[in-house]
Amino acid sequence: MNDLVKTLTVLMSDAEIRRHAERLHVRALRDARHPALHFRYSTSDRRKGSWHVVIRGKWGKAGNYPDIGAKLMQSTLPAIIARRSADPAAASTTTSWTTVGDLLTWHIDRMSRDRGLSERRKASALSALRCHLVPKLQHLELGELNRATLDRLLMWPMQEQFELSFVRSVYGVLAVAFRQAMRLALLDTNPMADLKYTDFVRTRIRPKPARLRGDDVAGILADLTQRFDAAPLECTLALMMLCHGTRLGETRQARWKNVNLSTRQWFIPAPDTKTKTEHTLPLTAQACALIERYRAQQQTAGYTGPFMFPGRSAGALSASKASKLFAGLSKGEWSSHDLRKVARTAWADLGVDYMVGEMLLNHAMKDLDATYIHTTAEVLKRQALEAWHNHLDAHGFASLHSATYARQKMTTDSVHAMKDVASSEIRRPSQGRMFNSKSAPGEAHE
Repeated sequence: MNDLVKTLTVLMSDAEIRRHAERLHVRALRDARHPALHFRYSTSDRRKGSWHVVIRGKWGKAGNYPDIGAKLMQSTLPAIIARRSADPAAASTTTSWTTVGDLLTWHIDRMSRDRGLSERRKASALSALRCHLVPKLQHLELGELNRATLDRLLMWPMQEQFELSFVRSVYGVLAVAFRQAMRLALLDTNPMADLKYTDFVRTRIRPKPARLRGDDVAGILADLTQRFDAAPLECTLALMMLCHGTRLGETRQARWKNVNLSTRQWFIPAPDTKTKTEHTLPLTAQACALIERYRAQQQTAGYTGPFMFPGRSAGALSASKASKLFAGLSKGEWSSHDLRKVARTAWADLGVDYMVGEMLLNHAMKDLDATYIHTTAEVLKRQALEAWHNHLDAHGFASLHSATYARQKMTTDSVHAMKDVASSEIRRPSQGRMFNSKSAPGEAHE
């Protein structure tokens, strides 16, 4: 009898929930039309509560009231029952979302508080959400999202105005939002599960052409030599990227504690890299001398902080400020990424092994490569950079670094030896597994 008083069977509605909230002895309600649906009042605030779906005696929370009203809960109940009847372990969760805009609002809040994303990636995704996805899709009912509506409202209008690479990135943000909601059981179905970018745009996205060629390097080095004393930070930033092929984000966030001139290594921690994999680069005699010259100028100017390239605040140089510096340095003719491209091209011309070049760039390895290659090839990476910096010296780099470190020139024989070792120890991916130079032909080392 006491149980009957605590749990009432009613025709569930928001009005019934509010009416029985004043009866403190009533702890829960059950829907007379949908016996699997239960409502429990909150013990701290009876204006609130929680929905539960009971299948075969097993309870599963479906959401909170008043975020989810009685009408919405009842409309989603059949899908929850079907899901849990097929899989007793399936979630009962539902949400108050009715439109794509509701889901995107949730995703914006989640992304803005996600500490696992870099600030640059977070800003890019939030811009796509606020400037394109929300304005174009916010009123679209979740059940109406399909190829035709997505093409009409978003994809086809965007491809008329923007680069296809940008359109694809915006589409990717939308797809991620739906996948994340499905992982958390906040949606019954994912209307984008069977969709892909090429359903809407068939044109192939081609890589942007490089705006720097090997012939341009001498001119860049001459310009940096002339500017260095007046603008040491931006010149050294550009030179470090040209000398090592690093990304702008990896370079601008460099800390002095990770630049070791004794062991002649530059360590880049995983959070600072695009691949989220820590990266170690050998420092040549020329690079060490350049860094010492820059450090001396920095200390003379009164900076003794932790960052190699400090910003106006206490942190590292910001991405936006670094981009502006490069725009001024190049007069808009090339970008920081073009330095990385020209370095990679030059390494190939100098005979640097393909895999060594990929390791220097800190590109993510393919699954097969990662399976068979368990080395960072430090010796080969150092030899490659020494050959590259000697090449740069012949085009004006020598005037930028002092005589702090004695030049360690490589002889013609040592250059050829480096190429032989590189090609024998690590093979290109298209050539299959890695072979050791001491192995007999055909002997694979796994």
